[in-house]
Amino acid sequence: MSKRDYYEILILTRSASKAEIKAAYRKAAMQHHPDRNPGNAEAEAKFKEASEAYEVLTDDRKRQIYDQYGHAGLQGQGYQGPQDAQDIFESFGSIFEDFFGFGGGGGGKGRGRRGADLRYDLELTFKEAVFGVSKEIEYQRHVACSPCKGSGAAPGSKRTTCSTCGGAGQVRRSQGFFSVASPCSDCRGEGSYLVNPCKVCSGNGVTLETKKLSVKIPAGVDGGVKLRVSEEGEEGAGGGSRGDLYVVLHVAESERFSREEWDIVMREPISFVQAALGCECTVETLEGETLISIPAGVPFGHRILIPGAGIPHLRGVGRGDLYVELDIQVPKKLSKEQRELLEQFADLSGDKVKKHGSGFFQKIFE
Repeated sequence: MSKRDYYEILILTRSASKAEIKAAYRKAAMQHHPDRNPGNAEAEAKFKEASEAYEVLTDDRKRQIYDQYGHAGLQGQGYQGPQDAQDIFESFGSIFEDFFGFGGGGGGKGRGRRGADLRYDLELTFKEAVFGVSKEIEYQRHVACSPCKGSGAAPGSKRTTCSTCGGAGQVRRSQGFFSVASPCSDCRGEGSYLVNPCKVCSGNGVTLETKKLSVKIPAGVDGGVKLRVSEEGEEGAGGGSRGDLYVVLHVAESERFSREEWDIVMREPISFVQAALGCECTVETLEGETLISIPAGVPFGHRILIPGAGIPHLRGVGRGDLYVELDIQVPKKLSKEQRELLEQFADLSGDKVKKHGSGFFQKIFE
């Protein structure tokens, strides 16, 4: 029986990329997986057919020959394609592991496990978040036990190879068309076990240490930002890499300053006389004293812009702006002279105000 076109099998155009070929093969392999179609000889045949097409089309040399000369060109080079399930697994072990969660033919010791990630919550002041700061933190993590060098075995002793899996860390069982590998239950996938465990770490291979670390906080961060410090987390097992440390930032609220995206808003109290007549005054910003000019007749909440004095952009150049928001203060107590002058002002303005025997205000503004 003549073979079908490889591109037709995977439903691809002849210009398909390797990523497209892999995606098409995954779809076909999942659809015709013999374990999903037990006893279905047609499904097995289609699975093998798709695997053969994938092997050829992802190999640049084989694909070039196939595109020029077809199946005959490959046969002339001695290529016969995978003959059985073991052939397929040996050719595509890694892709089967991605698709179905188990590997291809041939044994192998269990892989090292990556260590767990850790979290550290760090409090910052408003100013530290705006301008950045270096902070020294202290936390606990597990590290390789020094006496046993992380093996878990007492000094002078060794781990014993597991007789069940022969040190592979996996046992295999047949499931129809496939040979499925699973972690060995006796050694828990390690490939070996302890006879004489280390007394310091009780055979765990790790001990707890207190770690001090300097963390650089970039300018412009906000609350909730997570900073990742690579490989400063827990020790990995079986030679696996360390986990990471995530520093979660919390920014304390300021009584005077607030954040609006990349802008800073600061409240500045002024008297109602300054608001009415206008003035120049010095305000204390996060970066020191700055002179601002207040125009006459400004209303409560009026904002004065100081460009480029806001929060630095985390990604990019430049900063936001600073807004000085005016908080007009009304005095609660007045001297006799102040009351008399304000009453005269009210009379000249035609304002109706409450006066009491001596002529003072019960309330300046309603």
